[in-house]
Amino acid sequence: MIVREPVVVVGLGADGWDGLSDAAKRAVQGAQVLMGSPRQLELIPRIDDQSVDRIVWPTPMIPALPGLFEANADRHVCVLASGDPMFHGIGVTLVRLLGADNVRVFTHPSSVALASARMGWASADVELVSLVNRSASTALAAVTAGARLLILSNGSATPGEVAALLAEAGFGRSVLTVLGQLGSPTESRTVALAQDWDIDSADVDALNIVAVECVSDGTRPRLTRTPGLPDAAFSGDGQMTKQEIRALTLCALAPAPGEYLWDIGGGSGTIAIEWMRTHPRCTATTFERVPSRVSQIETNARALGVPALDVLGTAPESFAEVRRSPDAIFIGGGVTQPGMLDACWSALDIGSRLVANAVTAESEALLLEWFTRYGGTLRRLQVQRAEPLGTFNVWRPQLPVVQWSVTKKLTLEDSVDKSEENSK
Repeated sequence: MIVREPVVVVGLGADGWDGLSDAAKRAVQGAQVLMGSPRQLELIPRIDDQSVDRIVWPTPMIPALPGLFEANADRHVCVLASGDPMFHGIGVTLVRLLGADNVRVFTHPSSVALASARMGWASADVELVSLVNRSASTALAAVTAGARLLILSNGSATPGEVAALLAEAGFGRSVLTVLGQLGSPTESRTVALAQDWDIDSADVDALNIVAVECVSDGTRPRLTRTPGLPDAAFSGDGQMTKQEIRALTLCALAPAPGEYLWDIGGGSGTIAIEWMRTHPRCTATTFERVPSRVSQIETNARALGVPALDVLGTAPESFAEVRRSPDAIFIGGGVTQPGMLDACWSALDIGSRLVANAVTAESEALLLEWFTRYGGTLRRLQVQRAEPLGTFNVWRPQLPVVQWSVTKKLTLEDSVDKSEENSK
């Protein structure tokens, strides 16, 4: 999109106009159009001899932005934001829409910077969790003993929701500090243990950030972002990739921040859930044909802090419902289903990965065939666990797993297919 005048984005604190720098004030005063929320627009004083159009963001906002800026392309536009516009703010959206050269940003200390200062915490050592327009259970992925979290709240109900989740997860002794209206003359601070939180949401300012010092009561399995959570962390009918094989499978899948996984044959959702827990920007879709298992996947995803996990039905029929190509595919069930490997291979872009696990002789033979054709790495894995036998312990072997992992490379066949697509 082309705009004749660069759009100015000004970050406002809770102290409003008085907290702006002189340069930011001049940018606002030079505008012919002001855009923002009703609260933000009210913070800007009106000048009698100044003709300024004040535009309140429509709902939904994002789809309306191109039309708004198209209609005001020849005017000086100032967009009002909260705090640092480039920190989970409108500034990021406008740079994507208009381009960096067409946006000029005046920053203000973010709520995280102010919260870190109030708590005396080093910002670099704090994990940030945004619950803005997200389920409160998203915070659980970051909860581990000793962690310090700063949670961007979705409103006055968020602290109570977080406290209840922490108490249920075995972190009831965690200390919650709710900081309201940071930077304003009416700034507030409320401190309580998660298990003791009984403050009504009506008593909590809607503009708040929640600081959490995580303390475990030691009654639950230890959960971290490192792959290989205890099997007991997952509920369901027992249909899952077990801990040791799961850790090796995640190692083979090698998730990186922002990557997207397809998990075929979700079972209890273990692989997709652990993939998403490795980094907040990792996403996944799991495919599961059994309705009861779809429900258990969704339950596990919420309990382990990744409620955004997408769950679809039977593969490969449901592949058409997904618009984004996966960076990696894991096949944990259905390897021998006719057409499954072909459909998964076709869905991968060059440079993407596929990992498949097999436990039957028939599925092993199929993976050997594909390994011979496309290369990669073929492993045979087996785990033995010590279990009691009378007054002694013996080694109980689990079923051996054959694992094929491969990165899709450009082949002559792919080149021919690509040429045919370009010629159409």
